[in-house]
Amino acid sequence: MPLYLFAHPDTGEVKDIFFHMNEEPKEFTDKEGVQWHREWSSPQLNTQGSINPWSNSDFVDKTKGKGTMGDLLDRSAELSDKRAQEVGGKDPLKEKYYNKYAKDRKGAPHPDTVNKTFENKNFKIELD
Repeated sequence: MPLYLFAHPDTGEVKDIFFHMNEEPKEFTDKEGVQWHREWSSPQLNTQGSINPWSNSDFVDKTKGKGTMGDLLDRSAELSDKRAQEVGGKDPLKEKYYNKYAKDRKGAPHPDTVNKTFENKNFKIELD
């Protein structure tokens, strides 16, 4: 990580200073000759956030009691996109669900898989 935090000894102002990876960023001296002190901070990690996109139980365990229904649907859509990218096209779990939906309803397709058209005698609306 080439950016390091340094604090001015008098004012407390904090700056990000760039150092090359092979340099030892112990102190920084500005144009006026003031030595700024290195600030140490904890890395910001989120180990709870990564969910295996192929695991139903992982999704349930890591989202239980967190967020709204809309948040869960958004997260589910993100995981579906990840699965689709990994296999190079369509999400196989979503396709399996759509096929089961059609089979259970004597071939009727899932509403998300067909183009929707709303029309009456005055107008027609097509949604993709």
